[in-house]
Amino acid sequence: MASLTEALTSGTKKTAVIDDCCALIDAEVADKGGLSGLAIKAGYSAVKNVKPGFIRHAVEDLLPDFAKALEPLYQEAKTGGKPVAAHFASNASRAADALLTITDTKVRNAQSGLVKGTYEKLRGTAKKNVESAIPRLGKLIEKHAS
Repeated sequence: MASLTEALTSGTKKTAVIDDCCALIDAEVADKGGLSGLAIKAGYSAVKNVKPGFIRHAVEDLLPDFAKALEPLYQEAKTGGKPVAAHFASNASRAADALLTITDTKVRNAQSGLVKGTYEKLRGTAKKNVESAIPRLGKLIEKHAS
């Protein structure tokens, strides 16, 4: 059985995975409502305008680390005979913690003050927002890794 990192980052699949991840992020941001949604949308827009392609580059950079961090959940689903998407959805908190550990580390080392500042402003609600994205992420992983 291939690792999640191999499944998501190998050859021609990698571009499709990155495309789908960028679409997932856009959809999640678009779905946000209320005052916190306005803050998220403003922050996302600001970061996207730092330079064209910033989000895509960030996804490409983070993909191997994210896949490695999510590997235990993926393997649990596969060895337990569970649908990957359903297993991720039922373990959204664990998945969100795994992903946020990676982004917290990356942001600490970021050069851009705008990126750091925007992340710090949104970090308080990040877990809730990442958890809400996990069902979509599980489906994306199931699509590309199964």
